[in-house]
Amino acid sequence: MVKSTAPRTWQRRTATALFTISLLAPQIASAQESATVDLANWPRAASPAVMTDAESMAFVEALLSRLTLEEKVGQVIQADIGSITPEDLATYPLGSILAGGNSAPGGDERAPAQAWVDLARQFRAAAAARPGARVPLLFGIDAVHGHNNVVGATLFPHNIGLGAARNPDLIERIGQATALEVAATGADWTFGPTVAVPRDDRWGRTYEGYSEDPEVTAAYAGRMTLGLQGALGAGQLAPGRIAGSAKHYLADGGTENGTDQGDARISERELIDIHAAGYPPAINAGILTIMASFSSWNGVKHTANADLLTDVLRGPLGFDGFVVGDWNAHGQIPGCTNESCPAAFNAGIDMFMAPDSWRPLYENTLSQVRSGEIPLARLDEAVRRILLVKVKAGVFEQARPVEGRLEVLGSPDHRALAREAVRQSLVLLKNNNSILPIQPGARVGVAGVADDIGQAAGGWTITWQGTGNTRADFPNAQSIWEGLREAVTASGGTAELSPNGMFEQRPDVAIVVFGEEPYAEFQGDLSDLDFRPQGPLAMLRRFRAEGIPTVSVFLSGRPLYVNPEINASDAFVAAWLPGSEGGGIADVIVAGADGRPRHDFRGSLSFSWPRRPDQPPQNRGAVDYDPQFAYGFGLTYADAIQTPLLAEVQEGFQAGTTRFFADGRFVTPWSLVVRDDGGEARIADGARGVSPRNRVTVTPVDGEGQESARRITFGGPGQAIVTGPAVDFGRQDYEGLALSFRYRVDAGSSDDLTVGLGNGVLPLADASGWSTFRAPLNCFAGGVGGLTGVDRVWILTAQAEATVSIEDIRLSPANGSTCASDQP
Repeated sequence: MVKSTAPRTWQRRTATALFTISLLAPQIASAQESATVDLANWPRAASPAVMTDAESMAFVEALLSRLTLEEKVGQVIQADIGSITPEDLATYPLGSILAGGNSAPGGDERAPAQAWVDLARQFRAAAAARPGARVPLLFGIDAVHGHNNVVGATLFPHNIGLGAARNPDLIERIGQATALEVAATGADWTFGPTVAVPRDDRWGRTYEGYSEDPEVTAAYAGRMTLGLQGALGAGQLAPGRIAGSAKHYLADGGTENGTDQGDARISERELIDIHAAGYPPAINAGILTIMASFSSWNGVKHTANADLLTDVLRGPLGFDGFVVGDWNAHGQIPGCTNESCPAAFNAGIDMFMAPDSWRPLYENTLSQVRSGEIPLARLDEAVRRILLVKVKAGVFEQARPVEGRLEVLGSPDHRALAREAVRQSLVLLKNNNSILPIQPGARVGVAGVADDIGQAAGGWTITWQGTGNTRADFPNAQSIWEGLREAVTASGGTAELSPNGMFEQRPDVAIVVFGEEPYAEFQGDLSDLDFRPQGPLAMLRRFRAEGIPTVSVFLSGRPLYVNPEINASDAFVAAWLPGSEGGGIADVIVAGADGRPRHDFRGSLSFSWPRRPDQPPQNRGAVDYDPQFAYGFGLTYADAIQTPLLAEVQEGFQAGTTRFFADGRFVTPWSLVVRDDGGEARIADGARGVSPRNRVTVTPVDGEGQESARRITFGGPGQAIVTGPAVDFGRQDYEGLALSFRYRVDAGSSDDLTVGLGNGVLPLADASGWSTFRAPLNCFAGGVGGLTGVDRVWILTAQAEATVSIEDIRLSPANGSTCASDQP
């Protein structure tokens, strides 16, 4: 809470006056003393004076005076295109639409670019046809590493790679290219830049941050804002520029244990010095919107924290744009639901992001204004800010000279820029015996996922989690393999691709590309930093045993414990998530025909690299700072350094053997298989798929979080199976543990359903709502083979048609549960 007893005031600046509306702040939450805000501690910033130029403000005031109450409330509601149609706007005068991570024209995530243009025009036409004031829509989208929702767009390295480049000029050019591609498809607004400062790399959004250190974030925030928006003038943004949104306000990267949407239990000093660092430069550069975080500060949710949303943002930070909430984040506020939350609005949220809850939220917000629960002055203030941003974004203008120019998507200039960004982002961690650069005339074997652009692009690529993509989804791109083949051939050598490393000819050097599979928020959270897949390590060790020099190219959205893989490699390159221009890697690691490097390594770690998988967070300047590779580390070709063998931790009882499906993802090395009378099929991304004869279907569904559960539909007899490496559940490590998971029987009878582990089977109780199954492991010991060598750790069997939603499959303390299973 603010250290003041005076009434809270909402303020807006104009060129001629300062309007102040005094309202007693509603009691949003009971903040602890450690959540106290002292405004004197905060840095000073201000939106540029031209943000509130006299002409713009006069237009806004005149328009505001003509809006009906219904039109005003509509302005503060944003709906997702997956839940609204243009026809709905005739009844609901909403102010904004968005395309969420899994939303696309017609529900087709691979819709052509023209379909995006057509959809934007249909919504704009519907808004223009409304009676009354006819305020245009603002169309927002997550363009976080290029225009990543649209097939054919340029995909730049994710922010973690750009942070390693340490190049603000590059960042601004990327912002400008991204804005042009977004504008070409009809959108007006991107939810970026992300100015989070991730402090615990277990967080699934670590790769969206530039660095663990605020110095990089502060250096980039303003430049990305200028890239996206251009410099603010008295009028609207220039053609080809779009509105930005600095996010997520505040300390989303500082939550305890790196938990997505969690609680940052930190002092105000750390909140300011670490996590607020990106906001002053973004505001000073003219950022038009700010997105509030799902997360909390010392127990108080940001989405209803008036101290931060109003007193800080509108006070010392001097922000004149509007604040948008995150995806139904208002529904997490005590006393609120997705359909109703005056507390968030009164605290300072100007626009609700209500993707699928917009109808009832509109009706309830309208009623709350009429009753006075939401003061009319507060509504006017929010609408005034939204209208001002719309003026600056240019949505009132009929002419859109960039829209429809689809040739800019994946244009040669943008692809060249992305390739440059890849080159600058690479960090060389090891180069023993100067194995790099690869010399002219070499016979090069390339193994692993070198031809998988989807894995190189990571999350937020075509789909929310970035899974299920194929080469066909990247028409304007070059895979890592394609870039290597081109470079090796040009230097007089030969290149052979074999994903499993079984080459037809013995190579002079082997390049193994491997790393994390794509993920995004929530589903990407980890319990530790161990890189668990064993396939790449076995391949590297085989090459070493055969005397073949090896180069590892590691794809990841965060630093991970890979000491065994580094030890088994002669050279090791942290390539992060490079995006669509894999040729940038070959530019650096393959020499020219003259044997000299075509480009040197210039990237340095913007995140400290862990020494052990279970290490506490390693951040520069922290007490007991002891990383394997320190912040700022990065070799160049001039460094003749021999990296000694790194210490390897002994494998033991780890999270990978206690969590099978958590936070909406199957935990490596576990995967989902579905079976019917036609055989088995592995669900490649663990999210969507069918059995060989289409009898068993898997789709994502919301559980405790967005798409955190899976709905399994049986069209007849079939099985859904979680499988992985064989585990001896008879070991002492597993005593006192139970197999548990949350489930809901959506259709059919539980009489036709059983749960198995190995060869043991138990019945499943009926549950029309979410319930928990929990049965001690020894309950499954009666099957053939007992609990030894179990590689199928969860088996859901249906004997007839049924639909079951499942979530959070794990081993947990038995806590007195019996073989009848504990199913409250």
